[in-house]
Amino acid sequence: MLIAFVVLYMAVTIAIGLIAARRVHNSKDYLVAGRSLPLYMNVATVFATWFGAETVLAVSATFAKDGLNGIPGDPFGASVCLVLAALLFARLFYRMNLLTIGDFYKHRYGKFVEVLTSLAITASYLGWTSAQMTALGLVIHVLSGGAVELNHAILIGAGIVLVYTIFGGMWSVAFTDLFQTVIIVIGLTLVAVVVGDMAGGAGKVISQAAADGKLVMFPAEMDAAAYWAMAGAFFAFAFGSIPQQDVFQRMTSAKNEKTAVRGTILGGVIYFCFAFVPIFIGYAALVADASLKELFESDDARQIQRILPDLVLGKMPVWAQVMFFGALLSAILSTASGALLAPTAIFTENVLRPFVPHMGDRQFLLTLRIILVTFCACALLFAVNSKSTMYEMVQNAYNVTLVGAFVPLVAGAYWKKASTQGALAAIVFGVGAWLGATMLAPEAMVPPNLVGLFASAIFMVLGSLAPQVIRHGGHSIEHTLQHAAAHAHPHHPATH
Repeated sequence: MLIAFVVLYMAVTIAIGLIAARRVHNSKDYLVAGRSLPLYMNVATVFATWFGAETVLAVSATFAKDGLNGIPGDPFGASVCLVLAALLFARLFYRMNLLTIGDFYKHRYGKFVEVLTSLAITASYLGWTSAQMTALGLVIHVLSGGAVELNHAILIGAGIVLVYTIFGGMWSVAFTDLFQTVIIVIGLTLVAVVVGDMAGGAGKVISQAAADGKLVMFPAEMDAAAYWAMAGAFFAFAFGSIPQQDVFQRMTSAKNEKTAVRGTILGGVIYFCFAFVPIFIGYAALVADASLKELFESDDARQIQRILPDLVLGKMPVWAQVMFFGALLSAILSTASGALLAPTAIFTENVLRPFVPHMGDRQFLLTLRIILVTFCACALLFAVNSKSTMYEMVQNAYNVTLVGAFVPLVAGAYWKKASTQGALAAIVFGVGAWLGATMLAPEAMVPPNLVGLFASAIFMVLGSLAPQVIRHGGHSIEHTLQHAAAHAHPHHPATH
């Protein structure tokens, strides 16, 4: 019955995605859903994109092992990212009328910076997308009772996401996200009640977590290095995930700029609150069945992610299994589709298109779909060969944009003197310092990603204030906003 339900659920999801695909008439529909999503859909896409496999499986397992001290990045940093992105950038991005976040770098700094930052952002998605594929494979593998080997299961899962994303783009993502958000909220809430009862009630679970020291964010015996490590994990998510195409895509798919701001903030707040539901379920699972702690001893870090699936399959009634796996599959599918579409959009628009400037819209739409399949294949290779947990994969993904794209974005938006030379210096020295620190002193007190962030900020300032050897290739924000307003359609202020 459980497997029959899962197959039916996958079929319904694909059907919703394909029906939504009928709304795609051009590349703007494909990438930003024609800029027409109402508030409730906008909130659902923000929430569902972020509420992925690592939230349900990896963050809950990491909390069970290390407590709040072990998860500063997600949900804390991730939620801060969404609120900051909404307050600092949503209105600006919306008014600039851009198709991708790479277009911001093009307008502000010129083509060379556009291509460099877009490559960094595209590369960052490899870990993020493969984390979702690994999770989808893990679910199929567990449900088949091990009959389908993990790597084969990852291939099957990737195929399902590819089918509905390739045709419908952002419209398919938006409609399936809405459906999946409802399943996530109902499914995980019911499972939390059942697991809480098995563990002796919510009060007992929370008091046990407190007694075990899991609810202490900053333990008394923490040294400076531990604080730096927490800061590194927090900023990887809080700042590193702001210059990301999926955040940008959700903000600019809203029907107007007020909806873009509200939808992103609401999505972030709901995400933060609801992320504690799988954390509660994971810890209640350990209280109910202490033998699950054996998974922490495994050499393969991915094994701790099996705490929840193993408990649900081993101890729960079929209806609760159906609700849990329905919610889990929803979380994975909604995130995976967004994680495939975002790098496809930025690579095609900001890395390929500058070399083929006269591409028509139909050609562009076809190219988007070809790149989508190619990126899916690359993420698959990464997923099949990685031994990291999803939480680690995602954190590593955001380090790329933290050191290479965040500082040029903030400076470009809020500092008039920011120049192309400064942006190039920030990217080259930020990424260089991060990679250098990773290779030479990975265990140093200041984590490599923060070394890269500091270098990026310093060289942004130095490069912009020094004599300009490299000619400035972009325009001021004011000029770009005036240009966007001049090209706006009289009946539709937000479209070309």
